[in-house]
Amino acid sequence: MIGLPHYLLVSAALFCLGVLGVLTRRNAVNVLMGIELILNSANLNLVAFSRYGSGNLQGQMFAIFVIVIAAAEAAVALAIVLTLYRLRRTPNLDQADILRG
Repeated sequence: MIGLPHYLLVSAALFCLGVLGVLTRRNAVNVLMGIELILNSANLNLVAFSRYGSGNLQGQMFAIFVIVIAAAEAAVALAIVLTLYRLRRTPNLDQADILRG
């Protein structure tokens, strides 16, 4: 039977992959994908603790709230990336300093 430690192990693996993606990638889209992995690991923790904790639906409600916030964040971040690409002709975050000229 799959228990709480299994979900926490998968969540920790997702979190580590997300942090690794954020810290090692230069492409803005790849960094956004790493942030989404981190948010999904938090959602998995919320749902797992809600299921195995007290049995109420508060964890699922927080997970839905995080999903909605992540969708809004992805839309705004992609708009910023498109603006960066239009100004600098590269999605590379090392060249993202617009004030540099």
